Amino acid sequence: MLENKDKRKLLVSHILYIQYTNPGGYPPLEQSSSILAQEGWEVLFLGTETFGASAALCFPPHPNITVQLMSFCPGGWRQKLHYLQFCLWVLISTLCWQPQWIYASDLLSCPVTLLLSFLPNIKVVYHEHDSPNTTAESLFIRFCLNTRKWLASRAKICILPNQQRLEQFSWDTGIKHNLLCVWNCPAQADAIPGRSSASKDDLQILYHGSIVPSRLPIAVLKALVMLPERVKLRVIGYDTIGHQSYTQQLQEIAEQLGIDSRVDFVAAMPRYELLKWCRECDVGLAFMPMNGNDINQQRMVGASNKPFDYLVCGLALLVSDLAEWKKVYVEPGYGLACNPDDPESIAASLKWYLEHPVERQEMGDRGRQRILNEWNYQQQFMKVRDRLCQY
Repeated sequence: MLENKDKRKLLVSHILYIQYTNPGGYPPLEQSSSILAQEGWEVLFLGTETFGASAALCFPPHPNITVQLMSFCPGGWRQKLHYLQFCLWVLISTLCWQPQWIYASDLLSCPVTLLLSFLPNIKVVYHEHDSPNTTAESLFIRFCLNTRKWLASRAKICILPNQQRLEQFSWDTGIKHNLLCVWNCPAQADAIPGRSSASKDDLQILYHGSIVPSRLPIAVLKALVMLPERVKLRVIGYDTIGHQSYTQQLQEIAEQLGIDSRVDFVAAMPRYELLKWCRECDVGLAFMPMNGNDINQQRMVGASNKPFDYLVCGLALLVSDLAEWKKVYVEPGYGLACNPDDPESIAASLKWYLEHPVERQEMGDRGRQRILNEWNYQQQFMKVRDRLCQY
């Protein structure tokens, strides 16, 4: 006879999330795991810490979710050993924990997940947040790309956050079935009413995320110089390994321009804390390069969580003047578009927001309602959840 605890273990579904990075940096992983955990699934994350902000990139506690991270390792020969150790750790953990599902969510998780897919009673979800460069010169990356293709053919579900990326993935891998486009939307529960900002005298601009030139250009600081002192900027985020001193550079430029008292840099924080800060602001910056040559820059509608995070908190948007972004965010009345490389263009949009507080508030309210009705992860993930439960 099985003990009650053993019987429960057989009845409860187990899902193992794998990524050779910190899962806390990916809101859709937080959202999907939370949905499954609330339905009784046991969820285990195996990942690594990342450069810059690992302590802040964490999920809210949940009794059914466990997160285990290896320490961060910089590039070089030690990282190669670190990666092999990670793969061995994942393999042993899978054999011991015996999940029904593996949820792999980055290119570097493909080799070990492909191996795991041959184990009995293991089914795979492959969720590609960032599309890789398929012309990479590195032998190791080419190996990972090959395993990505093989894994796609074995996965029960392949998820991408943008329709054009999904079509490119299908072309790269030859897979025509089990493909789902799931936007990186916030949870419905995040869309609580914020404070009214229409009667405020000042205008609080917000940027959150990785602090890099393509997302937060210096032109934003130059635009502030052209605006009244009551227009202020708050930056919440972290430097990346590719731009380790960019925050310091922005701080120095703000001081040189005489606007350092109007620019507030705040360290990265867990997403559930971040949203509280968002609700104290008025306009959210969600810029992409005007001439990006990377598919992850060109095809970011649905994949970028920034505009959704701003809208769920009732903020109006300021986005790049790109056709796809204007169609999704500007034309329905959730924000304005500008040239992120042109200080005058940025300043003109912010000046309009300053002078039209009622219209600005209405934009944010419309966006928050769209999140409640449609652009939420409960709606987006439903098709994935249904398939998970079919097998």
